[in-house]
Amino acid sequence: MGDVYRIFYIHVPTAWNGLLLLTAAFVCAIMYLVKGDLMWDDRLEASMEAGVVLSALLTIQGSIWARPTWGVWWNWDPRLTTTAILVFAFAGILALRTSLKEPRRRAMVTAVATIVAAADVPLVYFSVRFWNSLHQIQSSPSTVSAAFVWPLRVNAIAVLILMAGLIQLRAETVARLREAGSEPPPLDEPGNGGAAQ
Repeated sequence: MGDVYRIFYIHVPTAWNGLLLLTAAFVCAIMYLVKGDLMWDDRLEASMEAGVVLSALLTIQGSIWARPTWGVWWNWDPRLTTTAILVFAFAGILALRTSLKEPRRRAMVTAVATIVAAADVPLVYFSVRFWNSLHQIQSSPSTVSAAFVWPLRVNAIAVLILMAGLIQLRAETVARLREAGSEPPPLDEPGNGGAAQ
């Protein structure tokens, strides 16, 4: 595949970590429902934001790879379609959060919506096995050449460490804003550019 194959070293770690972060958001949602501690909602929001960014990057990287490989920027392949649904579902939950002012209600609605949306995570992962797909099966040490295994692992670990640090920082920021009572106002409040006037 020549130089186009270089994207593999960032595309695959992005995929692994994007799905891992959205799975972490799912776990945080369950923990919030069980414990009722807003700390879990802070982590949920931070994990979901990072997961959406990585999943959106994943679709962009996939399109860059698809053009020279398949001859098109986009194909309604099961892997691509389920990933697009994943991005829109979780981005929609983040948008919904901005319209809910009361922290407990926002946390409850977000947790339930996250659990529902997380049903797409295993579909994305297993889509290449469930359906006839242009996309190859999941990349792993057993499916790639030995020369690619360590560079792939190093990149995946680097992305994971970066995301863990960003999630911790974002969760702390969300908690401080909530505790200070200085959260940004909902989008529908007058005077902040919202629709309601």
